[in-house]
Formats: sequence, structure tokens, C-alpha cells
Amino acid sequence: MQDKSLRLAIERAVGEAEGQPANRIEARRRARQGADSATALLRSEGYYDSEVTPDIGEGEHPKGVLKINIGPRTLLTPADVEWVGSAPDDKSAQAGREALKLKPGEPARAADVLAAEGRVVAALQQHGYADAKATPRDVVVDHADRTMHPTFRIASGALVRMDGMKLTNKGRTKSSFIRGLVPWKPREIYKPNDVAELERRLLDTGVYDSVTVALAPETDADGLRPVVVSVSDRTKHALSLGAGYSTTEGVLLDSSFSSYNLLHRADTLTYFAKAQTIDTRIGVSESLPDFLSLGQTLKVGPDGFRDVTNAYTSTGAELVGDLTQRYGKYSFFTKGLSFVASRIDDELGARDIVAVRPLLAVSFDHTNNTLDPLHGFKLDGRVEPTGVFGFGDQDERLFYFKIQAQGSTYIPLDSDETTIFAARLHLGSIIGGHVPQVPAPDRFFAGGGGSVRGYGYQNVGPHYADNTPIGGLSLVESSLELRRRIAGPFGVVAFLDSGAVGTQATPSFSHIASGIGVGLRYDLGFAPVRVDFATPINKLSGAAQGPLQVYLSVGQAF
Repeated sequence: MQDKSLRLAIERAVGEAEGQPANRIEARRRARQGADSATALLRSEGYYDSEVTPDIGEGEHPKGVLKINIGPRTLLTPADVEWVGSAPDDKSAQAGREALKLKPGEPARAADVLAAEGRVVAALQQHGYADAKATPRDVVVDHADRTMHPTFRIASGALVRMDGMKLTNKGRTKSSFIRGLVPWKPREIYKPNDVAELERRLLDTGVYDSVTVALAPETDADGLRPVVVSVSDRTKHALSLGAGYSTTEGVLLDSSFSSYNLLHRADTLTYFAKAQTIDTRIGVSESLPDFLSLGQTLKVGPDGFRDVTNAYTSTGAELVGDLTQRYGKYSFFTKGLSFVASRIDDELGARDIVAVRPLLAVSFDHTNNTLDPLHGFKLDGRVEPTGVFGFGDQDERLFYFKIQAQGSTYIPLDSDETTIFAARLHLGSIIGGHVPQVPAPDRFFAGGGGSVRGYGYQNVGPHYADNTPIGGLSLVESSLELRRRIAGPFGVVAFLDSGAVGTQATPSFSHIASGIGVGLRYDLGFAPVRVDFATPINKLSGAAQGPLQVYLSVGQAF
């Protein structure tokens, strides 16, 4: 058999019997079962004239043997669609036929025929025929000319027009808020995407344990079909605890306490606290979904912070407000504004500043799982025009743009997605400012977990004579990972990280620092626990560097 993939499929379909057959009669029974499985598989792949002969070997406990002649492959002829009952309107009927996408002359695979039937039903539902369904199809295989002629029999049902929403359980949320999320108007033709959008808007709030949104099975007195909605509230409060560790960034303790639906409009009030060697903060935020417009979430709140790094110490408070608009399933646009008052102590001394920072950001997440992607890609970009003002005895003003873009992709290398190739690229630039006037916390640094593993936190880039990191006006980072699931919840990773921090606004690819390493993963179900071990490939001038770095966290590195 020349087709290796077909041979493997047959072997999987036949399977491996446990233990030796008790006698020759048992061996023949197993061989006949294997022949039936192989025949079914070949027919599903379009080999309707194949011959599978079961046999057994010699001896008292022989193995079963299958002799297979796959024969020529049966090919498709033009498919037909017949309407059971009343036919849909001409436009919808044409859309259903176009959805077949079965090309004459292609192999007559059962999976392709079934998929075509599903596409016809889905196309009719998209055009308002909510009750469209497939009835038994007629498939004729002509062994003389080795062709298959499928005829699909579809019952379209009646065109459905939608009514409002029938709310059976609203929980603690105001009925008016839920009704305001409806994306259709009464008497509009049914669109499954509208029903799915309402469900997505409810789920996006994050305040419900479960959401059920479904078209009512029968029309009302006006001939319209309402949509039945039921929501089940989360507990009123939730406590979240997290922890992490790395050799250069120290122990991380993270906690949050959230209260849901206090205002009865699917809102979330969160108190959070984070303690780490390099970053400590405490604050509160309020999240209001569907604020001012549908799909737009307002998140606002103050926090206080203290950052202690090798490059600087920063202590202060900020007030942050963001408006994030979702477009479709995966796209987000954020506009925001933050005010920061802080004291910064770095190599050049202490200074007190106020920063005003508008934000424009876009995000596309086309992965299957944010914390553990197996396929897809992510793209993120942000622009932060920043004004810095000194106060007290320090009279300074500085305006600059901080721009960042990052992309990552995830490619499965096998059909069951056990081996994944992942890649990431991160670019950054500060335009209009220069070092040391740009405050140290706003400069670019590289090195450490989530950046260039193998190097200490902020260790990649220019340094002062005493090994203190300076930071820069541009950033280049890249990561390559090969992820492999090995047994049950366990997995392994091999990775290569690279990065450079430049003194000019244009990203520089000179003085690249690279680190290499391996990691272990343990899947918790929602995300993996990550333990990475990394070592630097090249020695950096002016930077103190240990031979091995260890990182412990939840979720993949990117």
C-alpha cells in the first residue's frame, strides 16, 4: 500500500487485540472483526471497490492477517439539493446550494459529504430558517463508472422572525440591564450570530456561573419567536491567591478580593495586593461592562506602588481609567488615561514627578487558550503619549511617545497537538525623549522572566560603571519555544530567548543577548504550572551575571 497515511488510518481502525487468541477459531473471529473495521474505513475514504480478505497465520495461537486490495477510488459527481416541504426563498436556497462546496471529480469521502450537508443547514439558519434540518440523504454509488452521486434532502421550515427576550432567571442583575444587551429589534429575521452575541456579552461580564441563551421552540401569538435567557450568578465574593518565584526577581505573592454585581448591572469591584522583591502595590478597581455603548467596558481605580529594582526605586500612586471596546470575538480597542505621582531614585539622584499618560491600544487574540495556546496567534500594539512634570524644587517638562508592538504565533507540529512550536517578537521605541530625562520606570529594560530568560532582571542593555542598568529608548525581544506534552499532565519545553536594549529610538539589533534553557510543565486543567531553567549564551559587558536562572509561575511564558 503506497499511501502511508491510509495505512496508518487502517491500522488505527483495526486496533490491537489484547493477548494471544485462545485458539484458531478465536483468531478467525478477530480477523473478521478487523476486516469489517478496515472495510468501513476504506469506504469512508471513497474506496467502495476495495477487497479485504481476513486470514490467520500458522500454529495453535496464530495472529490475524488482512489481505487488502484498495482498488480504484470512487469520485464525486455534481450533488443535488431537494427541499422537503416548502422551499426557502430563492436567495436562501441559492446560499444553501453554494454552501455545498463539493467539487465533481474529488474523492467521495464520507466526512466531506456529511460536512457539506451540515454547511447547507448552517447557511439556511444564517438566512433566518432557524428550524432547518437534514432528513435522510440519498447517496448512489455507481460501481461501473466508480462515481458517487449524493442528493441532500433538507427541510428548511418556516422563516423565523424574532421577538424580544424572555428572561426566566435574572439573578441579582437588573432586568433592564440584561434587556439592554439585546443586539436585535423585534420582527427582525432570525440570525444565529445575534443570539451568540447576546450570550457572549453576558459571559464577558464575568459575574455569572452559567448563561443560557436559546431561541424559543414555538412562536408567540404574533407569529414571533422570543429568545429565552437564564443566568446563574457567581457567589457574591471571590478570593484569589497566586505565587511565583525567580532567582533574580524573588518571591511573588499575589491576591485579590472581588465583589460581583454590587450595582446590579454586572459590575465587579476588586481589591488587589501584590508583594514582590521588585514590585509591591495595593489598590482597587471597578469594572463596568457595556458602559455607554454595547461591548465597551470601563475599568477605573487608584493604586499605590513601590518598585525596587537594580536600576531605580519608585514610590507613588496612580489613578487609571480605561475604556475597552470589543469587536467581534477576538479584537479589542482600548483608550485610557492615567495620572501618576511618584518619587524616583536612580543613579542620578531623587526627583519628584507627575506623569500624564493617555493610552491607545489594540489587541487581537486568535488562540484557542490564552494561558496555554495550542494554535493561533496574538497581536498587541500600544501608544502612550506621555507628559512628565516636575514639582517642588524641580521644574522640568518633557513630552514623548512610548510605542510597543508584540506578536506571537503557535503552530502544532502533529495532528493531536502534543508538540507545539511557539514564537514571539516584541519591539519598542520611545520617540521625543532621551536618557536620562525620560524617567527610569518608563525606559525599556530586558532580562528576566517574560523577557530574556537566563539573564538577571534588567541585566540586558547598557549599564553604568558600577553595573547599575541604565535602560534605553528602544527594545527588541524574541523567543522561540518547542513545547511537548509527554505523559498525562506533564510536559517539557526547550527555548531560546534573545533581546537588546538600544540608546536610540530606532530598535537596534546589535549587542543581542541570548539565553537558552529547558522547562517543565504540569497542566492544572485551566493553565500549566511552569518551571524554567535558563543560562546565558553570551557574557554582557558591565553586567554581573549568574550561570543559571530559575523561574516558577502559572501559564506559559507567552
